[in-house]
Amino acid sequence: MVDGVADILQQRRAGVLLHPGSLPGPGPSGEIDSAAYRFADFLAQAGFSVWQTLPLCPVDSTGSPYQSCSVFAAEPSLISVEGLVQWGLVEASEITATERMGAKPGHRRTMHTARVRFERSAAPELRTAYQRFLEEQAYWLEDYALYQAIHDVERAPWYEWPAALRDRDQAALVNAREDLADALAQIRFEQFVFDRQWAALKHYANARGIYLFGDLPIFVAHDSADVWAARENFHIDEAGRMTQVAGVPPDYFSADGQLWNMPLYRWDWLASHGYSWWIQRMRRQRELFDLIRIDHFRGFESAWAVEAGAKTAINGQWTPGPGRELFDCLREQAGDIALVAEDLGFITAEVDALRDALGLPGMRVLQFAFDSDAANPHLPHNHVPQLVVYTGTHDNDTTLGWWLGVSDQLKSRVIGYLGACADMRVPEGLNRCALASVARLAMLPLQDVLGLDSQGRMNTPGTAKGNWAWRFEQTALTPELASRYRRLLETYGRC
Repeated sequence: MVDGVADILQQRRAGVLLHPGSLPGPGPSGEIDSAAYRFADFLAQAGFSVWQTLPLCPVDSTGSPYQSCSVFAAEPSLISVEGLVQWGLVEASEITATERMGAKPGHRRTMHTARVRFERSAAPELRTAYQRFLEEQAYWLEDYALYQAIHDVERAPWYEWPAALRDRDQAALVNAREDLADALAQIRFEQFVFDRQWAALKHYANARGIYLFGDLPIFVAHDSADVWAARENFHIDEAGRMTQVAGVPPDYFSADGQLWNMPLYRWDWLASHGYSWWIQRMRRQRELFDLIRIDHFRGFESAWAVEAGAKTAINGQWTPGPGRELFDCLREQAGDIALVAEDLGFITAEVDALRDALGLPGMRVLQFAFDSDAANPHLPHNHVPQLVVYTGTHDNDTTLGWWLGVSDQLKSRVIGYLGACADMRVPEGLNRCALASVARLAMLPLQDVLGLDSQGRMNTPGTAKGNWAWRFEQTALTPELASRYRRLLETYGRC
């Protein structure tokens, strides 16, 4: 059984980064089914005590969970149709026929069947849980369901809808709720099913000593229920168009910077309303996770603002964020939260000061450690306990893929640092390096645990195709692999 949340980052731990969509199975993407429970068992057997995921929210047309139509909702394709059999809502033969299709329409058809049967014959305990879920999550669920239902009809972003719907005319919304009642019921049901299945998985993992580690992107997509329902929180004009967009200046990943085309917050407005939207967002994340990574933490100190319509992120300016005030408000209203600051990229002394004032651990990535001199902060000899160290993140190549692509000069530097004399020591050498670090939490992408090359890469920033689709084979998680990592974790005091 895991200890209290306050203990998570107070002792040496190790974990694995794996999004549930990468779990094995017969469907088009991984689900919260028996494969998820087997993965939790593997982590426990190997001595890992943290399972990190990417955001669980609905993905965009490219499969990315970082440009979602809702920061509160969950991706429906993660729902386990296998689990619906246990509820008596789907027959096993129906799952087999559906999943053989290998496409999301089959999954949606199964979910519709389950919802109809739920309405007709669900057990009283499930009906009670459903009503409680609707009441507790109404603050985001109703807007999300209506947004999604209208979106499916209009086939266009909300700012291109008829003006009455775009601007949330109350009479138009009442009519839409009546016309789209069946679609709304389906969307609510799917979110309930996910919530219940995720809660069961979290309970199972926690009971085996494993914390769930989530990822909270700072910004939200323009075409989202979040912006449509609360336009006043963002730099949006009367026609729903963005006036400023977020991004980052040129960095390791892109010479032109990254232009995210996501609206910037009106922090003054949010502050004047007690940051209520952010409090609700954080409370929801706490229901799902034990530990939360704040993606692009530096944006809370200042964010890179680019004029809407720009072709690149080169020409922008830093605009102030809310700083400590927001986090003090979150802790006061949402309770103590175990957070990690993603502080990669262009980090200033002001960003470091904010992170340290909040007592948050930052991040170090070993793939970034060898491209300069001995003062590189990513090198293990420069680490401090208040850190989370990674071999690579979801935006990096796998460590083996990275290794095969770097120059001979950099390879010599890595080998010299590790004291290794053969290529076969990578990625194992960097895995060991991360585990040996004084950083209290060491995170290894599953691809690096399995020693995979670039075929296992999850995402290449700045590209729209070929990402987010990697999945592993269940046979890869062998007892021998678990035993080997348990020995490693014991060696480095992380087990």
